[in-house]
Amino acid sequence: MAKVKKAPASRERRRRILKRAKGYRTARGSLIRLATEAVERGLAYAYRDRKVRKRDFRSLWITRIGAACKEEGLSYSHFIDGLRKAQVELNRKILADLAVRDRSVFQELVKVAQAAGKK
Repeated sequence: MAKVKKAPASRERRRRILKRAKGYRTARGSLIRLATEAVERGLAYAYRDRKVRKRDFRSLWITRIGAACKEEGLSYSHFIDGLRKAQVELNRKILADLAVRDRSVFQELVKVAQAAGKK
């Protein structure tokens, strides 16, 4: 039987790991065992934090909407409930952007929400 040569595959695997570890300090950027651990941990954090980022942004949007509603004399929960009853389907990202950048449109939405909430 012919001898199986694994060197090209293993070298490629190591090269790929070290390429991902580029920029890591000390041995984590040059030694394969430490680089592998560092890269795997970094990928795990990246996966986790993609989900955390969504959570953080939603929290920020809710805070901005709530602050803008308070200035108009309405609570966040009453505002959202009023919009839902008025069948206004704007997500929190858009509502927060309107609250920060286009105050007049946001005030109109508050009026719509108050009117729908009183019905």
